[in-house]
Amino acid sequence: MKYLILVGDGMGDYPIAELGGKTPLQAAATPNMDRLCAAGELFLTRTVPDGFPPGSDVANMSLLGYDPARYYTGRAPLEAAAMNIRLAADETAFRCNLVTLDEEGDGRVVMRDFCSGHISTEEAHQLIADLERHCSSHAFHFKPGVSYRHLVIYKGEHPGFAPVPPHDHIGKDVTTYWQAYRQHHPWRELLDQAGRLLAKHPVNEKRRAAGKNPATQIWLWGEGKMPSVPTLVDRFAISGAMISAVDLLKGLGVVGGLTVINVPGATGYIDTNYEGKAQAACQALRQGDFVFVHLEAPDEAGHQGSLADKLTAIEDFDRRIVAPIVADLDDRGEDYRVVVTMDHFTPLALRTHVSDPVPTLLFDSRRRQPGCGLAFHEENARRHDASTGIRLDAGHQLVEKLLRHD
Repeated sequence: MKYLILVGDGMGDYPIAELGGKTPLQAAATPNMDRLCAAGELFLTRTVPDGFPPGSDVANMSLLGYDPARYYTGRAPLEAAAMNIRLAADETAFRCNLVTLDEEGDGRVVMRDFCSGHISTEEAHQLIADLERHCSSHAFHFKPGVSYRHLVIYKGEHPGFAPVPPHDHIGKDVTTYWQAYRQHHPWRELLDQAGRLLAKHPVNEKRRAAGKNPATQIWLWGEGKMPSVPTLVDRFAISGAMISAVDLLKGLGVVGGLTVINVPGATGYIDTNYEGKAQAACQALRQGDFVFVHLEAPDEAGHQGSLADKLTAIEDFDRRIVAPIVADLDDRGEDYRVVVTMDHFTPLALRTHVSDPVPTLLFDSRRRQPGCGLAFHEENARRHDASTGIRLDAGHQLVEKLLRHD
């Protein structure tokens, strides 16, 4: 038996007038997800426990079978795990976004862009290398990641402020948060040095000349210590793989004891290497029992507020991820159980995450009973939940529902 979890990050949304009152998932052409859903189970899954922020870290931890209330310590340490960084007892990992800030003449600071125009990994690595060369110290060190997503490793006592995710404040005044960073001398010095270096960096000069958003500052958030969790191998006696473009998911794979597969050309946006991810998943299922495939693109489109990109991302997820992986299993005559879902909603109208329960389908290739007969989208999941009451309120139990069956 093979087991799959296929995640379209941030795929869920609310009805949009431009789509005639449909959500992007309803409006998009998704024949493969709809076929699996109609022949399988459809239910809602609460991936974000009460009291937790609706971040991809919390939600994907739930989807991988770990109760955030028990195991969550922060986003950045998971990304550190993906980079094979071991944190000392006095070290804390911070997620470091390369962002575009507008510093107004009246002292206000506005978050123009949380990702510096989806800066390329090649450009970002040049910036991070120079930040490490010129701005690091005994207390701060920069570690390169993918695109705008990087890390700062901090040695010392926590400064006491509460950093916020930059993608929650696109186009908004972030002066209060910025001033909180700057109340502490070593942090103020770090930010001043980083701002001066980035202002005149050749990478940013080229981006400005090309009409692209420059990376004007670093934004630190998602801090935490390394979590200690039991592996999926120990819990369920399975071998498996994690396939994602982003270090957060790779880190979850590492702590979960999965093999992390790095796919060339995987970018975390709509230009990612879909075929490479699908091929890697098919190969992993020839060698192991379980694969978790994560696609970041719908979430990024939601943060950008781009309806066109979100529709494209959903349709590509269906056609270029779900379809070829399932077809390969069918062609090989493998028995399999597959979950298709999302970690959270990223509504275009809000451009940030919300904690609504997410529609989830579970298909078993050995199905003996009729399925729900429904297409896969938010409204059908809500109506079906109201009529059947089979909602999964503890999202971390989804893995057990997938793996532990008759």
